[in-house]
Amino acid sequence: MNAASTPRPTPLPPSAGDQAGLPAAIEQLLKAHDSASVLEICERILEEFGIAGRLHWRPQEAAPPEPAGWHLDLAEDNQRQHVLTLSRDEPVDEAARDRLAWLGRLADTRLRQLAESSRLYEAISRLALAERLQRALYAIAEQASAEHDMPALMRSLHTIVSSLMYAENFYIALYEPASDSVRFPYYVDTLDTDPPSPQSSVPLHELLHGITWNLLRHGRPLFGAADELAQELGGQFRLHGPRCEHCIGVPLFRAGQIVGCIVVQSYRANVRYTRHDLDLLSYVAQHVQTAIERRSAHVELERRVADRTTALREANRVLRQQVLQRQRGERLQAALFRIAELASTTDSLEDFYPAVHRVIGGLLYARNFYIALSDEENELITFPYSVDEVDSERPPRSHGSGATEYVQRTGRPLLADAATIDRLFASGEITRFGTRSVCWLGVPLIWGDKVRGVLAVQSYSPEHTYTERDQELLTFVSYHVANALQRKHADATLKQAYASLERRVVERTRALGLANRDLREQIAERERIERRLKYETLHDSLTGLPNRTLLLQRLEQSMQRYQAHPHEPFAVLFIDLDRFKVINDSVGHLVGDDLLFQVGGRIRACLKTRDVVARLGGDEFAVLLEHVPDAAAAQRIAEHVLNELQTPFRLGAREIFTSASIGITMAAPHYRQPEELLRDADSAMYHAKDGGRHRASLFDDRLRREALSLLRMESDLRHALTRREFVPFYQPIVSLADGRIAGYEALLRWNHPERGLLLPQDFLLIAEETGCAEAIDWLIFEQACAQATQLVGGKGTISINVSGLHFRYADFDARLLALLEKHRVPPSSIRIEVIERTLLDNPNQVQQMLQNLRHQGVGIALDDFGTGYSSLSYLHQYPFDTLKIDRSFVTELGDDRQGQGMAVIRAIQVLADSLGMQVIAEGIEQAPQRQALLDVGCRYGQGFLFAQPQTAEYWLRPEHRLPW
Repeated sequence: MNAASTPRPTPLPPSAGDQAGLPAAIEQLLKAHDSASVLEICERILEEFGIAGRLHWRPQEAAPPEPAGWHLDLAEDNQRQHVLTLSRDEPVDEAARDRLAWLGRLADTRLRQLAESSRLYEAISRLALAERLQRALYAIAEQASAEHDMPALMRSLHTIVSSLMYAENFYIALYEPASDSVRFPYYVDTLDTDPPSPQSSVPLHELLHGITWNLLRHGRPLFGAADELAQELGGQFRLHGPRCEHCIGVPLFRAGQIVGCIVVQSYRANVRYTRHDLDLLSYVAQHVQTAIERRSAHVELERRVADRTTALREANRVLRQQVLQRQRGERLQAALFRIAELASTTDSLEDFYPAVHRVIGGLLYARNFYIALSDEENELITFPYSVDEVDSERPPRSHGSGATEYVQRTGRPLLADAATIDRLFASGEITRFGTRSVCWLGVPLIWGDKVRGVLAVQSYSPEHTYTERDQELLTFVSYHVANALQRKHADATLKQAYASLERRVVERTRALGLANRDLREQIAERERIERRLKYETLHDSLTGLPNRTLLLQRLEQSMQRYQAHPHEPFAVLFIDLDRFKVINDSVGHLVGDDLLFQVGGRIRACLKTRDVVARLGGDEFAVLLEHVPDAAAAQRIAEHVLNELQTPFRLGAREIFTSASIGITMAAPHYRQPEELLRDADSAMYHAKDGGRHRASLFDDRLRREALSLLRMESDLRHALTRREFVPFYQPIVSLADGRIAGYEALLRWNHPERGLLLPQDFLLIAEETGCAEAIDWLIFEQACAQATQLVGGKGTISINVSGLHFRYADFDARLLALLEKHRVPPSSIRIEVIERTLLDNPNQVQQMLQNLRHQGVGIALDDFGTGYSSLSYLHQYPFDTLKIDRSFVTELGDDRQGQGMAVIRAIQVLADSLGMQVIAEGIEQAPQRQALLDVGCRYGQGFLFAQPQTAEYWLRPEHRLPW
């Protein structure tokens, strides 16, 4: 206990001051560490008093002793529920009775101090345990959303559970009801040499009467040694694997169904689990189940996305192939049409052959190309057209056994590479070949059911080779070339050629008709796609409802109609689902999308056919109500929508409850743009949310004035920064014992030119929303540093409040130290105050900055301690040297010092003393509060009891200076 909280003993009775050893015994009594010591010291004091008798403890609930002797109760020990009693044969005189009463008060005081200390230690222990559990649950939630695979998640969960209890042997089992089997995705056991595979499932009957079997079959936690569990389960228990000394197992539930279990085991005789460990594991297990489900859902979603991506990729590949084939077919069709055109447009064969060469060159590699024809009268092979980069000339020759003759002789195309040519040489099919090429392709020219010649291309470079597709293409082209040649050479069969040509023209006309029909179908398909794209442009892809663009168009039409016919008003509803982000985060985005789809359907069902329901994005919907007579009618429709949305939604196996907030805007002459209607409906919706959600709010003049006031406030804030209207007001921090100043706290004030002096709660929230808060803080920091030397010199500190916004910038500490150096302020004269919420955002960066500032001499204070998480780990992780007790605890102080506020302040003071920190109490307004803080050992404070915040000029005046 702190010395300041130890009551002074009442003065000794007059006759007791003569005892020689009495003061030492009294001092030992005030330092006794338990009730046994109190009894022993009280016996010595009785000896000093010369009072005989037996001193013993009597239970409080026990009946008083029999009247066989004389008994006197001296003190009560409420912690152990017993009474310190003196028993003797006869009563004592009046003087001895006064001494005994005095001794009883002294012992009672010490016993109450011991009980209070015990309660404080128990409270601190519970707080530390709760903090461990909170960190574990936060870590589980963080792991569930981290980008880890399932084994890494399981290892992280094992580590988290191990931080709460002994969990060296730990496994998680997941039950599959469809196959009545169990899978062990994570299994760690120090003695089991044959652990189950995480990917394989084990039939549950193979684990009959085991720990896992009992947990999955009965759904109740298991706790105890193997013999204890066998006795508890009536013999339906046996171990699979090594025998453990003690174990805990808890089932995992989802929607009331058993989906798995978690088991920890101990093989050490000196390690046994407690009921507290069982309760802790049961509580953590459900959070582990949630983390596993969230991660499994994420993995399943990734798998489905990957499958869908693969399917789309394959469809795209097929589509590209079809496009290529269609393009190739179009090129072929164009080439054939060109060849047919050449046959009728060229005047001579000398012009026809190069033109055919150019057409074929557009279809395949034909740098080396020749046409060979058979001259039957002279029994020769002639080459009327030849272009070759090696053999520039090809004179006529007699029929032999070359590759050209082979094609003409067999009447089949020949695609020959070097290996094929060697094989034909070896078989004797050909005996000579011109200049060896890398690849040679020849096709016969046939007309009149007889081979009349050969069309050949060849390549001398490995970069250009021919394929079977090229062979098919050249063969197909050769038919048309042969037909053209036949018409050119067969003067005798000119009529037949003309008839054939007419037939081909008819066929070509039919083909062109089919192509024209296909073209019309493509045009119709394109128009259908354009209509679809237009629909998708104006409608939401998820719900099928109109989107913002279509809604604005309809609103503009309604506004034009209202301006022409003011007696036909309309209304706009702005609907926002309450807590939709919680639903998305808890059950997933797929379920959230399904919920949005059903919400859109319900809203549509509440309206007339001519009304418009649109989804603006996220969980926001808007409704255009046509021909609404007045605001009351619009209010009734909004209430109907709210009632419909309150009915639970059935999404798969889940039942989801949600609600909505609705803002209503009625048409009015002053609206000029559709966006103005949506803006005011949105403002009314936020007003409904501020009023408690699940309600509808009508936009009226008051909301309009508030919106205008907000805009005016934002404008005034920016002008105030330019005019430097923000100033620090200083409130003294004084010593509670003698009222001397220990420093000042710089508090933000706004000297508004029209509204006067404004407090931070009047404008700070708007400043944060508009991004002006940081600039305002730096303006206050600069003024505080400029005035620090005059206010405190080297005898105190100036405290400045730093919000969490500044710690988002990695150079904040450097900027602050540079500001101190600029104004030549010693770092020890400045103390920064942060709240607990600041420590939650980017804790590593915040810790590094605070340590750097503390190393440079700047004081660090944790403001409003006790109102947030009050994590004890903050006091070890961050370099705090001061704790500030929030005014909410100080306000409760008064004449009654047994309230919760007093207990919290005493605990904070004990904690700060043990860590060597300074404590400052805020909000001291009454003298009893000051005295109560002094009694618990608090040395410093601030509040209206001592002084109101004032400007630096006020405190620098001699008549207003407080003593240092």
